[in-house]
Amino acid sequence: MGARPKTIYLPDTMVNWPWPRTINPLYEDVKAEVDASFRDFKALSPKSQEAFDKCDFALLTALLYPKASREHFRIACDLMNLFFIFDEYTDFKNEALTKEMADIVFDALHNPYKKRPEDKCVLGEITRQFWARAIKSASLSSQRHFLETFPAYLYSVVAEALDRGQDHRRSLDDYLKLRRKTVGVIPSFPILEMAIDLPDEVFYHPVIMDLAECITDLVLIDNDMISYNKEQAIGNEGHNIISTIMFDLGLDVSGAMAWAAHYHTEVQKRFIDGLAKVPSWGPSVDVLVKEYLDRTAMWARGNHSWSYESQRYLATMGPEIQQTRLVPLLPSPERKSM
Repeated sequence: MGARPKTIYLPDTMVNWPWPRTINPLYEDVKAEVDASFRDFKALSPKSQEAFDKCDFALLTALLYPKASREHFRIACDLMNLFFIFDEYTDFKNEALTKEMADIVFDALHNPYKKRPEDKCVLGEITRQFWARAIKSASLSSQRHFLETFPAYLYSVVAEALDRGQDHRRSLDDYLKLRRKTVGVIPSFPILEMAIDLPDEVFYHPVIMDLAECITDLVLIDNDMISYNKEQAIGNEGHNIISTIMFDLGLDVSGAMAWAAHYHTEVQKRFIDGLAKVPSWGPSVDVLVKEYLDRTAMWARGNHSWSYESQRYLATMGPEIQQTRLVPLLPSPERKSM
């Protein structure tokens, strides 16, 4: 083996993506409201709350949903916070505890008017309040699509916990099948259709689903590339495309980054080519479909922009790394000095 590199070159995957960075103008206003509301749950320790604040999930939401109305933007913020808190509570937990928490969230979604006991896991009440708010203004089709897609995310996190507990490494193909669920993109898309009535035959059409998978892959590749350094430094890189490529294809970290970037470029082309294959459902529906797909494309850009603008993965170095493309490689656990 060669010497461990001191820096990682992080390819600029989105340099040719046609959709520019756009931010919801309601960001600052809604951020103050949603952050205060989340603190009221007292769901995090002071240290975890500090880490949460640095992530700025309201900024993420504003970049993912730049055209959302105020109410739907607020609902989207609540969903992003739910993703974070579920991830925070299940990280490093075993399969049984993770499933227990997934069951709590699932039950709360299906009982939005049943207040959760105060002595029970706060995940239930966070979920309940999110969904009770959402169903007041969301179209019926978007509600149905969320309830149909969110469980796949929940229980994929249980599968991830099982892999972690067994120290199981997946092949690249198997990893992608699971990661497309744990990344949480597909259940985030119903927020995009809350103000419209997107029929099932559109949402679940094979061409539309393939385009949604393209955006999912773009997001997971960017997430995993940018978060790899942080995750390997805490010994939690098992569920990451870079470590999976290194394991499955026998590449070093630089080779894995290059492979992932090349795959990202292929997926971008697949998405753009796929837009030409979208069938027609008549003028009134077609305009909704075009708007929906345009917003999914903005989702990929928004996720990428936030990864550099927040402190979630790159601490305060995001803007600098976005310019230099060089990431100082953090020591991994076995290399840390005592």
